[in-house]
Formats: sequence, structure tokens, C-alpha cells
Amino acid sequence: MEDILQLYARKLDPREPVVCLDERPVVLREDARPPLPMVAGKLTRTDYEYVRCGTANIFCIVEPLTGQRLTFASANRKARLFVRALQRIARRYRFARRIHLVVDNLNIHSLASVTQVLGEFEGRRLWRRFEVHYTPKHASWLNAAELEASLVSRECLGRQRISQLVDLISLVSSWRRAAESAHRVIAWKFRVDDARRVFRYAGLTTMRSEH
Repeated sequence: MEDILQLYARKLDPREPVVCLDERPVVLREDARPPLPMVAGKLTRTDYEYVRCGTANIFCIVEPLTGQRLTFASANRKARLFVRALQRIARRYRFARRIHLVVDNLNIHSLASVTQVLGEFEGRRLWRRFEVHYTPKHASWLNAAELEASLVSRECLGRQRISQLVDLISLVSSWRRAAESAHRVIAWKFRVDDARRVFRYAGLTTMRSEH
């Protein structure tokens, strides 16, 4: 935990950018019956019945300090597409000496996934571009990309029903360009001292309750 909090507290260094990555599953849906046209002066009646059209995924990728984003929609979150996400990050930060990557403990977030897709030589060459920082188990909230996922959910997806992957890709791409153009940064306020105070208090409270 402290490793990641210290990472967030670092000053901006273009040679060592801090990039956060997380995945958000999406259920593709379409209306079970055609929507009725709105009638002036009457409230819209919502039909909650829908038909599932499969699932998709959104790779949420953000550099918190600058607001640069590479968030994109994909068919799934398998190793091949995780590698594609890493390649996009590596191209964006091609002049970086080292890319600090914050991810959770999902099984695809590993060197094994990269070498499986690219082969031993190319996989290791790509993986060496990154210094990977894993969030502790049961503490994925430490990944700032979860905030990016929340923004995508509220501002991009909303309550609309999306039935086709191609439409999801287009929507997410448009949202990402707008968010990046606005330079919307993520100001992470929770620091190491805060964590030590909060969790020390929680630990003392637990000990007292046990006794």
C-alpha cells in the first residue's frame, strides 16, 4: 500500500510516468421491444425489459498527474488484449526511461501473459519498459484507474443500452478524447501518513474489541 501511495505523491517526471490500468466489464443490451415515441406533456415511460447481447470490456488507462488517457473498449480482457493495452502505453510514452504501471492482481497482469502472446524475446522486451506496482489483495481501491472506470460508467455509458461492440468502441473513444482534451487530472489526496493513521486506529479498535 505504501509503495503505491508514495508513487502517487511523486512529482511529475516525464521520464518516469505513473500510469494506472484497470478493467471494467460491460454487459451489452438492447431493448426487448421498440421504444415508444415521447408524447408532449407526459412523462416518459421506461421499459426495463432488455435482451442480453453478450459482454465486452473497457480498459481504463490514465496518467493521474497529467490527465492523459488511453482508455478503450475491447471484446474481452484476455491476455492478448492486455498486451495490446501495454503496447499502447509503451507507444504513448516511448521516450520514457521507465513506466510505472499500477494494476491489481488479475491473473493476466503478468510477464507470463505477455510472453505467451508475443513470445519470449519480444514479450520480455515489452515487459522491461514497465515497473509494475500491484495493489494489495482486497485493496484495489488504491488503483486510480478505478476512478477512471467510475467516470466512464457515469459520463460515457450512463443508463443507455448499447448492443454492439462497435458502438461501445466509438462511444468510449469519443469520451476519452473529450476528457483528455480537457486535461482532467486525478488529484489523489490519500497519503502515507493518512494510511498509517487510519489503519493504526482501525487496528487498535480491532484489538480492543477482541479483548
